[in-house]
Formats: sequence, C-alpha cells, structure tokens
Amino acid sequence: MSETCDVAHGTAPADPGVRTLVAVFASPVSRFLLKFAKDLGYHVALYEPDPARVTDVPEGFDADTVLPPLDAATDVVVTDHHRPELGAVLKAALEGEPRWVGVLGNPRHAGPHVAALRGLGVPDADIARVHRPVGLNIGSRTPPEIALATLAGLLADRNNRPGGFDFTP
Repeated sequence: MSETCDVAHGTAPADPGVRTLVAVFASPVSRFLLKFAKDLGYHVALYEPDPARVTDVPEGFDADTVLPPLDAATDVVVTDHHRPELGAVLKAALEGEPRWVGVLGNPRHAGPHVAALRGLGVPDADIARVHRPVGLNIGSRTPPEIALATLAGLLADRNNRPGGFDFTP
C-alpha cells in the first residue's frame, strides 16, 4: 500500500503540521466550525468580543473575548457579517498576519467588510486579503453545511488545490 492509502486507512499518521482555526463570533456556524475543525486536527478558538453574546458555544469549548495571537498557520473565519464590530475585528485580524481571513456572506451581495475596513483606513491591499465568499460552492444552506463547505475550502487552499471556490454562473 502507498503512504496515501496508509493515511486513508488510519494506519499512518497524517501530519498536516500546526493548523489553527479562529472562528469569530458565536453563531450556529461557528459551533460546527469548531467541532469539525477539531476533528480535522486544527487547534481551535472562538473569538467573541461581546461576552453577552456567547450563547452558542459547543460543550468543551470556550469563547475568548480577546483575539488570540494569529500567525501564518492560522485561518480566521468571521461567521456574521452583520455585527457592528466587523471592521474592527477584521482590522485586528489582518494586523496579526494570519494565513487566511474570510467572511461568510452571500456572494450575490456586496460584502459590508469592504466599507467597514475602508472607514478604518485599512489599505486596499489588506482589504483584498479578506476572502468572501468562503467555502466550496456546494449550495450549502444550513450551519453544518456552511461549516463543512468552509473547512473543505480551507483544506483545498492549504493543499494548493482549486477546491471549487468559483461562484460564477
């Protein structure tokens, strides 16, 4: 058997390296992102700047009210683009130099993150680092489907595969 087969059959460890996923804002999608990402071997964190809104955290997970340290091994997924803190959170995340930053949202609508970041003086080159939409185009509609599509897209991106991020008709 090949090394790839050994990994698929669970007889050899798959070493993805250190990977961290920071889900931003407690939400039904972040609940599934945390659980699925942990199963995929990610170190996970939930960042919820408003302690009063920590209402949807899976058992065994904690919410941080301070953005954890971000580095080149960290992927950041913002799960609610309607929050007033969106611009400030994204600006802080971009300053941390994470590997990848994305904001959930319908690709048919303009992303509110662009205006929020411009309003905070963030350069266009940094704004362009924010991915939207996120996840593979599988027609996901429910929180677990959105989380699954998001994580599949992150894995494809990490592995330099196209993964189906194309949302053009």
